[in-house]
Amino acid sequence: MKVILQVFTGFRRTSAFHAEKIIDRIEAFASVNQVDKIIIGWCTDKSVYREVGSFLHSAGIQMLLWLPVFSGTIGNTRPDQAKDLFGRPFPIPRTEDEASFHFVCPSSGRNIRIVENTYEEYFSDCGFDGVFLDRIRGRSFAAGVPGVLSCGCERCRKAFLEKGVDIDKVRELYDNLGDAFFDIASWPADGAFVLENPAAQRFLTAREEIIAEAVTELTGYFRNRGLIVGLDLFAPVISRLVGQNYALITKDADFIKPMLYRRTNAPAGIGYEYSLFDRQVPEVRGKITLSLNRAFLDSQLRAIRSLPCEKYPGIEINYDRELVKTDAGYIRESLAAVREHGFDGATLCWNIMTAPDGHIVTVEKNGLS
Repeated sequence: MKVILQVFTGFRRTSAFHAEKIIDRIEAFASVNQVDKIIIGWCTDKSVYREVGSFLHSAGIQMLLWLPVFSGTIGNTRPDQAKDLFGRPFPIPRTEDEASFHFVCPSSGRNIRIVENTYEEYFSDCGFDGVFLDRIRGRSFAAGVPGVLSCGCERCRKAFLEKGVDIDKVRELYDNLGDAFFDIASWPADGAFVLENPAAQRFLTAREEIIAEAVTELTGYFRNRGLIVGLDLFAPVISRLVGQNYALITKDADFIKPMLYRRTNAPAGIGYEYSLFDRQVPEVRGKITLSLNRAFLDSQLRAIRSLPCEKYPGIEINYDRELVKTDAGYIRESLAAVREHGFDGATLCWNIMTAPDGHIVTVEKNGLS
C-alpha cells in the first residue's frame, strides 16, 4: 500500500524546517515504505522546495504544493470577504491561527484568481508535480449558524438566485423555524443527509454547488498546466455541514484525502465538528449518534469506495495531549482498515516533521505492508 506524507513548513516566508531535515525525515521513512507523494507547504521559501523537490524526484516521489483556497490564503493580496445572510462581514481575525480558519467568499472570481496568482508568483518555478487544495469548503458550525448560512454577499446572492434560492427568504425561514431549520429527514453514512424542509435543503444543496464550481474551476486551471490535483475533504458523514458534496467536488480531481480524523479535537475532527453542530442547534430532530469505532471507520471507507478518482484516506499520526490523542493501537486499526478495504494508499496526517518517533515506528512495522 502506497503512502502520502504531509510536511507543514509553517505560515511565514521562511520554512520552519531546513530542507536537509525534511529530506532526512522523508528518506528514513521511504527506506521501509512505498512513499508515493509528498504534500508540502505553506511557507514561500522557494529554496526549500527546490532542494526537497530535487531529492524527491531522484527518488521517484512526487512533490505537491499544499495550497489553501478559501482560508489561510498565502501572500499579501486581500481576498473578497464572506458575509452572513444579513450582508454583515464576519469579524476580521486578530491572530495567525484565527486567520487560518477565516473563510472568504466562495463565489468570487477574484478569490480564485488570487489562488492562481499565488501559485504563479511563489511556487510555479519550484518543481512541483501538482497541488493539494486545502480549505475548499464553507464555514462550519464553529462560526455558529450565521457561518453555515453564508455567504450572503451580493455575488453569492446572485449565485444562489440563479440556483433558485432567495437568500432573504432563507433568512426569514431560519428566523421563523430556529433550530428546526436543520431538522433532518435522513442521514446516511455518506453524509448526504436530507433536511425535512425543502427550502432549507435547497439552500444547502446550492451552497455545495457554488463551492464545487469554484473548486472545479481551480482544478481545471492546474490540470491545464499539467499538474496533479488532490483535494482535502471532511469525512463523508460531516461533509454536508461544510458545503462539500463528494460527487460534485471530486469529479475532476486526480485523488482525494478524506480526513477520517476520529481522534482530533480540532477543526476537521469528526467528533469535534459534530459536537459543534449538536451544541449550536440543540433542538434539531433527526440527529444521529456517532460512535467513532472501527465499524464507523468502515462505513466511511465504504461511502467513498465508488468514487472514480484515487483515494488516500487521511489518518492522524500526530499527537497532542489536548488536540489529537493518538496511540499505536489507533494507528494500527486505522491503517489496517484502509488496507483491508483495498484503497490506493493512505495519507499520514498532518505533519511528518512533528509526528512522534514511536508513531512513525508503528506505521513502519504495522501499517503499510
